[in-house]
Amino acid sequence: MMSSHAKAAAQFIKNTERTAWHDQALFFVRQKRDNVAKNIDEWEVLRTKASQIKEHTVSNLEHYLTTFEKNAKANGIQVHWASDADEHNKIVAEIIENHKAKKLVKSKSMLTEECELNHFLEENGTEVVETDLGERIMQFLKLPPSHIVLPAIHVKRQEVAEIFNKEIHTDANNSDPAYLTQAARMHLREKFIEADISMTGVNFAVAEEGAFVVCTNEGNADMGTSFANVHIASMGIEKLVPNYESLGIFTRLLARSATGQPITTYTAHYKKPAKGKEIHIILVDNNRTEILKDKDHSNMLKCIRCGACMNTCPVYRRTGGYSYSYFIPGPLGINLSMLKEPKKHSGNVSACSLCYSCSNVCPAKIDLAEQIYKWRQDLDKYGEADPMKKMVVKGMKKVMGSPGLFYAAIKSGRLINHMPRFMVYNGLNDWGKGREMPVIALKTFNEMWKKGEVRSNESSKNK
Repeated sequence: MMSSHAKAAAQFIKNTERTAWHDQALFFVRQKRDNVAKNIDEWEVLRTKASQIKEHTVSNLEHYLTTFEKNAKANGIQVHWASDADEHNKIVAEIIENHKAKKLVKSKSMLTEECELNHFLEENGTEVVETDLGERIMQFLKLPPSHIVLPAIHVKRQEVAEIFNKEIHTDANNSDPAYLTQAARMHLREKFIEADISMTGVNFAVAEEGAFVVCTNEGNADMGTSFANVHIASMGIEKLVPNYESLGIFTRLLARSATGQPITTYTAHYKKPAKGKEIHIILVDNNRTEILKDKDHSNMLKCIRCGACMNTCPVYRRTGGYSYSYFIPGPLGINLSMLKEPKKHSGNVSACSLCYSCSNVCPAKIDLAEQIYKWRQDLDKYGEADPMKKMVVKGMKKVMGSPGLFYAAIKSGRLINHMPRFMVYNGLNDWGKGREMPVIALKTFNEMWKKGEVRSNESSKNK
C-alpha cells in the first residue's frame, strides 16, 4: 500500500519533462545559496547565533510579546491578538467593515494561507488581490502556492501566457518574461491605486522597538502600504526577535538561504503610521503555544520561512508541492502538518529519504530530518503505520535474528537472478517501479572470508 504522498507524487512524475525541469530549477536555487554562503567566512557562526537567538526568544515568548505590544502601541500601532485562524479572519473582517472597505491588496503571507483568509474575505464580499507576481499567477489559476518563496515555480512561462491572456488580455502567443512582467505591473498598478486596505505578512518583529519588517523582491508590499491608508499585518507569534542587533543576523541569512541573494531587494521597516494612516498588527497563535510545549518538535518555531529545505530536498524537487497533503510542502511542511493533525497528514512522512540535507542547510539549524525520523517512530501510536511494512519488519527481525534463516534467505534470493522479468517486475514489487533490481552476489562476504578469498588490509600489507 502506497502512502498518500506516493499516490499524489505518481501523478506529478508522469510528466517526466516537468519533473526534470522542476528538479533542476530548484537545485539551481540551492546552488546559488551555497555560492553566497561560501563567500561569508562567518556563515556557520551566523547560523549558530540565529539558532540561539530563536531558542532564547521562544523560551521567553511571553516577555517578548508583551514588550513588543507595549512598544508597538507607544508607536501608534494598533495591536490585536488572535488565538486561532477563525479569530484572525474575524479581526481582519472587522477592520475592513469599520472602514467600509471593499478592495484589499495583499503581499505574500504564508500565515494568511494557513488561516485561509482569502476564501473567507471573498465569501464576505471583499475583493482580495495578491500582488506578488507568483501569488497572482496562482490566484488566477485558483490554486495554492506550491512553494513558500517561489509560489509558481512549477508553472512554465507558456502557461503563464495562457492564463494572462484569459485574465488580463495579453497576447496568448507571447511568453516572453519581460512582456508578461510588464503586463502584470500595469494590471497591478490599477489595483494598488484602487485599494482601500493593504495587507502584509511579517518576516520579523523587533520587541525592543515595537517595529516589524517585511522583506520582498518586487516592492509590492511597499507599494500597497504607500497607497492605502490602512495597513494590516498578520504575524505568527514566533516571528519575534529581541532587538535590531538580532535582526541584522537574520537579514544576512534570509535572502541568501532563500534565493541566493545577499539581501532582499526591499527590506521595509514599519514602526509608526504616517499622519492620517493606520497600522494594525495581528499576533496569531494558531497552535504555536502547543508546539512550544512539545520538547521533540518545538524547534519548528525557529523557522524563518526561507524555503531552503525545499530547494535541497530530493523528494520535494522531484514530486512537486501538490504531492503533500498540507499547504506547506517539503521537510518544513511534513513537520508542521504532523504538529497540526498527525492522523490526517501522516502520509507525508514517507516523503523523506533521510539524507539530512534539509537540516544541513537550515539557517536556524532546525533538526528537520531528525524530527521526521521521530514522527516515523510514532506512526504506530497514531494507528497510521503501514500494516504491510509492519509485517515485513517482523519477518526481517526473525530472519536477521537467526543465522540459519539469514543465509537460507540469501541463497533463495539468488533465484531472482534467473527469473523471467515479468515475475520480478510486477505490481507486487514497488522497488522495481522505475528502478532495476540489484544482481544478487553468487557468494556472500562471509563465505568468501571463510575460504580465504578476501583478506584484511593488514594481511595484504604484511604479505
